[in-house]
Amino acid sequence: MSTIPITDLSRLCIHTITTKQWSIEEAAKNYSANGVNGITVWRDALQGRDIKQTGRMLRYNGLSVVSLCRGGFFPSKLINKRELALDDNRRAIEEAFQLGTKMIVLVCGADPEQSLEDSRKQIHEGIAAIIPEAQAAGVKLAIEPLHPMYANNRSAINTLAQANDMAEALNSP
Repeated sequence: MSTIPITDLSRLCIHTITTKQWSIEEAAKNYSANGVNGITVWRDALQGRDIKQTGRMLRYNGLSVVSLCRGGFFPSKLINKRELALDDNRRAIEEAFQLGTKMIVLVCGADPEQSLEDSRKQIHEGIAAIIPEAQAAGVKLAIEPLHPMYANNRSAINTLAQANDMAEALNSP
């Protein structure tokens, strides 16, 4: 089998977590210099920054801000932790809006102290609670399924079918 060199990276999007050792400015410069046109910004890269200015800088470097990562982590046996998660997701919506992206990647979460079914129910409730704010900001919520080995504490959504079923149950694109 022959290998075809990849020369067109125009549809590639790199998450800043993969180059965490770089500042957001270094990532923008290096991605752009190497023909990458898309960037997903992890929220930690925005800490202490003017988010609107960061979005302008990314676009100035020729990058499309594909998404902000991450929202989610809705489930918990403790009501106050679920409320804190909702507040954090509301901040993520505002950050996405300021950054100029139209999507937040949701790493939905799980609580090892409860069943996956309970975690999935809380994920559904959490997403439902923030959909109106996301819609008002023009931001889509992308439900990211994670490998089942992460079902214990990172995500009770483990298949594309589960993610699609949840989006359908929420009656939301």
